[in-house]
Amino acid sequence: MTTTHLTVRAGGLSLRLHTRALVVGAGLLLVALAIALVNLSVGDFPVPVADVLRSLAGRGDAGTDFIVYQLRLPRVLVTLLVGAALGASGTIFQGLTRNPLGSPDFVGLTVGAATGALITILILNAGGYLVAAGAIIGCLATAAGIYLLAFRRGVQPFRLVLMGVGVSALLDSVNSFLIYRARLDEALAAQVWLIGSVNGRGWTEVWLIAATLALLLPVVLHQARHLDMLALGDETAVLHGVPVERSRAILALAAVGLSAGATAAAGPVAFVALAAPPLAAKLTRSPHAGVLPAAMMGAALLSAGDWLAQHALPGNDVPVGVVTAALGGVYLTWLLFRERGAR
Repeated sequence: MTTTHLTVRAGGLSLRLHTRALVVGAGLLLVALAIALVNLSVGDFPVPVADVLRSLAGRGDAGTDFIVYQLRLPRVLVTLLVGAALGASGTIFQGLTRNPLGSPDFVGLTVGAATGALITILILNAGGYLVAAGAIIGCLATAAGIYLLAFRRGVQPFRLVLMGVGVSALLDSVNSFLIYRARLDEALAAQVWLIGSVNGRGWTEVWLIAATLALLLPVVLHQARHLDMLALGDETAVLHGVPVERSRAILALAAVGLSAGATAAAGPVAFVALAAPPLAAKLTRSPHAGVLPAAMMGAALLSAGDWLAQHALPGNDVPVGVVTAALGGVYLTWLLFRERGAR
């Protein structure tokens, strides 16, 4: 099969894009935006789609503007941006570890971010920006610890995943202990945060995750040209002139930052980073999903999950993490059965 490419140049930089990946990414973006538009229009106070579009264009009435801009738009934007960050982070980790289970969920990063947030909530009695800062610091510290534990004359992908699973189990016990020793009201609030939720998210979280993507996504896109080679092994990458250690370090740091920002904005939403890359890869007919298709798939999955959490499940505004965990469990079971059949 012949693969066509599109090269974009700006100044001294060039970006090589797979045409099919670009088309798939654009299609998934449209799907994510369509779901987001539905989420803006439905709720306790239904608003026709035409009125939502009129309000977004700056020509809505005061009541519609309040519902759209104050009640729903921040949540919808957080959902889209967090899904995109998780999808991009997941495809980087799976490429670097050469393992379909190599996502922030399984290598312990989201659990480390949760530990940092719980320390901020339950011990420091803080909230707002400090919880986000605690989640980011916890994620970065966990990533550094896993790297140091896995390092032995370099970092082997299989060892990195195993160390991540072990550190994740250890931090899970720490999180359980923190919740156990907290007051009942604090424990309930912390447990809701641990599920992963976009309920009540405001413009603070929007700007946080938007800044994370604006800072790290260009770096990822620039380095992603090396990701396919790294996924084939260090020897192959070296033969093709890829600076292996530098590219791996830059991509890993960017993926950690994306995961940290997403967790700080919405809590540890499970399985989006695991499922989005392989689903996008199937659409692009490529062994590895590109960063943009995986990001757009993540945005579409999380937006659809939020709609299901709000309108398809019994209860009052179920956290989206409940839906992603359920769907992710089905996907993980299917993945393990497929791998067993292949072997």
